[in-house]
Amino acid sequence: MERPTTRPDTEGKWCGVAPDAQGSVESLDSLMRALGQRMDADLLRQAITHRSYAYEHGGLPTNERLEFLGDSVLGIVVTERLFRDFPDEPEGQLAKLRAAVVNASALAEVARELDLGSFLLLGKGEESTGGQDKSSILADAMEAVIGAMFMSTDLETTRTFIERIFGPLIAESSQLGAGLDWKTSLQERSAELERGVPEYRVTDTGPDHAKEFTAQAVIGGDVLGTGHGRSKKVAEQEAAAQAYAALGGTTDA
Repeated sequence: MERPTTRPDTEGKWCGVAPDAQGSVESLDSLMRALGQRMDADLLRQAITHRSYAYEHGGLPTNERLEFLGDSVLGIVVTERLFRDFPDEPEGQLAKLRAAVVNASALAEVARELDLGSFLLLGKGEESTGGQDKSSILADAMEAVIGAMFMSTDLETTRTFIERIFGPLIAESSQLGAGLDWKTSLQERSAELERGVPEYRVTDTGPDHAKEFTAQAVIGGDVLGTGHGRSKKVAEQEAAAQAYAALGGTTDA
C-alpha cells in the first residue's frame, strides 16, 4: 500500500499543512502529542475535518474515507486481540465482545479522553450546537484518526496505539454480561425495578444520504437516556446505555 512521503523536519514537527486559524501545524502537533504518535499532518487534518466544515470551505476532503478505513483497521485489531485473549469463547460471544468495544458510545468516550473534540474542524452550524461533544461525530473522527495513523505508519504501530487506548475496554468487555446489548440490559434492569418496559422515541435530521438519528429511552414517561448516531440502532443503544446507568447499572463501554 502506498504511504505518504512526508517526514519530520529537524525540529521534529511534521510538514505539509499550511497554518490557518483552525487545523494549524501547531494544533496538529498538539493533537499528535495527545495521541502519543507522530503521523502525516495532511492526513491527520483530513481526519478531523467534518463534512460540515468541508462544505463551508469549498468542498475540502472530509474524514469519511479515513473513517471507513479506520473502522476496518480497528475491527481487525480488536477481533484478533479478543481471539487471543478469549480462546474458549464461541464465535457469537466474540462478536458481542467486539461490539462492546467498538460501538459508537465506546469510541466517543475514548475520543473524549483524548480531548479529540477540541481539535475537530466543524461547520458553524455543528459548532453552535455542540458538535465537538456529539457522540456520533466523535466516534467517526476517532475511526478517521485510526485510519490516518495506519496510512501514515503501519499496522503494527497502529495496533500498539489501539491496544493502548482500547485495552481497558477489551479487558472489561468480558465482565459486561447483559451490557453487551444495552437495550436488553435496560429491559432486564427495568423489570428488576418493576419500572415497566422501556420505549424509544427516535427522530432524524439531515438529507437521506447523511441522516443523523436521535433516540430517547423512556421508562414510565421519564426520559432516562439520549443517544445519537448515523443509524437508529446505534442511537437507541447509546440511549439505552445512558438509561441503564441512570437506573443504577454500571457501564464502562
